[in-house]
Amino acid sequence: MTTAATAGRFISFEGIDGAGKSTHIAALADRFRAAGQSVLVTREPGGTPLAEKLRECLLHDAMDPLTEALLMFAARRDHLQQVIEPALLRGDVVLCDRFTDATFAYQGYGRGFDLTVLGTLETWVQSTPNGLRQPDLTLWFDVPPVVAAARLSATRAPDKFEAQPREFFERVAHGYAQRAAASPERFARIAADVDLTAVWNQIEAVCRQRGLLP
Repeated sequence: MTTAATAGRFISFEGIDGAGKSTHIAALADRFRAAGQSVLVTREPGGTPLAEKLRECLLHDAMDPLTEALLMFAARRDHLQQVIEPALLRGDVVLCDRFTDATFAYQGYGRGFDLTVLGTLETWVQSTPNGLRQPDLTLWFDVPPVVAAARLSATRAPDKFEAQPREFFERVAHGYAQRAAASPERFARIAADVDLTAVWNQIEAVCRQRGLLP
């Protein structure tokens, strides 16, 4: 949601671990800069000193689902207040590696946490004088969990989310599909189980179609 009072553009990148979204964030940032835009690249959980500390807890420490959800939204609140909102007011393009859709997909569908409670937290944390802050565009990198798992196994030691069984990621993927179905005007599905060039072509085409790139 970008209003007349916020001239910037907010784009989130979503998908299960191993979907390949992070690979393309820098490329899209370069594309916007080449078009004369000021760009901020950030991530969730994280993006501020406080939120980065919470990220370490969230990725590595054991906790119950409610604690996990509360810490996610606490990190998001600080991120919005300190980084995202000021950047949008400056007119920047904000590219964020995950946002609230990830919380619904991972904590809600993956962990089985109450979606109604998550909706309440979303309203509390993301409310602005002009409405609920959401991305203008969400690029959803859709890939079969078995493909994502194979990619992850070849890259790095897993954190506590990446180490979850395939069934967990199947629930997370379903959660993303549900969020996309509920907000089709915001979501753009990117078929991510193809080569990098084909993925990039989809991203660039979507941004052009939405009037974000010339």
